[in-house]
Amino acid sequence: MATIFRDGRFPKTMPTDSPSAVPGHRHVHPRAQAAQAAAATRAAAAQPSAAPQAPAEPQMPDLPDISVDGVVIGEAEIRAEMHNHPAPDARRAYAEAARALVIRELLLSAARRRDLHAQPETDATGKREVDDDALLRALLDAEVTTPTADAVACRRYYDRNPGKFTSGTIYEARHILLAAPESDATARKTAEDTARRLIAVLQDDPSAFAALAEAHSACPSRAQGGNLGQVTAGSTVPEFERALAGLSAGQMVAEPVGSRFGFHVIALDRVIAGETLPFELVEARIAAWLEASSWSRGVAQFIGVLAGAADIRGITLDAADGPLVQ
Repeated sequence: MATIFRDGRFPKTMPTDSPSAVPGHRHVHPRAQAAQAAAATRAAAAQPSAAPQAPAEPQMPDLPDISVDGVVIGEAEIRAEMHNHPAPDARRAYAEAARALVIRELLLSAARRRDLHAQPETDATGKREVDDDALLRALLDAEVTTPTADAVACRRYYDRNPGKFTSGTIYEARHILLAAPESDATARKTAEDTARRLIAVLQDDPSAFAALAEAHSACPSRAQGGNLGQVTAGSTVPEFERALAGLSAGQMVAEPVGSRFGFHVIALDRVIAGETLPFELVEARIAAWLEASSWSRGVAQFIGVLAGAADIRGITLDAADGPLVQ
């Protein structure tokens, strides 16, 4: 993940998601992202950073000296940046942190060469933007332009990606939870065996579901005969969700469904298929995403130009897994 601001999140050179059809989800304009990132920077400076996933002092021998046009990016500075770059191992986290700091130095140097001046902004909580972050914001405002996404572009994206603009499928379901923590193998075996017995009973007498839920379920829904009401994607654990998707209305699982909570006996009563949302409802979201995507590509291209003209030693920025494309 490429970072420019000290919070380790801004800017990404490509958005990581697409326009969402989830109600209440808002896409933030790049300028707003910059303000939010700067606010997070100040918050991070005011309190201790979270511990990195890698050891505090990982052993990484033979590290090259890294510099940008003669400005050295020191090892201590890179290690301090590593907590913003979770990675499978310390060497990878170190490399990503180093790339982020090289990009930051490229941009700050460009801003100083242009003799840019920026007035730090203050957010709604009264926290003041860091001076360097203000300078970066001014540079990107001056050098990266974002074309407005018109209705034609939005409609084209909408027509080419119909699956992204649907209301989620709704399931009306019931379940019986035989609780057992994953850490207790004996309890898991007992819960699974009980669930199998309940399924066998329900296969002979489906009308007994409510009584069995009230007698055996560890879920509060037992008071409603196991009825969960309407369930949508993301509202249950993945195992439960996959089981629902594999059932038709009126069916019950043939085998217990295991999850971290225990084992579930699941019955699906009704499926309400998702519907395509009208273009007018999602047009603004599409426009915001297209503009953010364009801005991100512009930032990546600008960084690429700066990197091509700079004397960067000890690290490369044009690798496929580097910050110019993530």
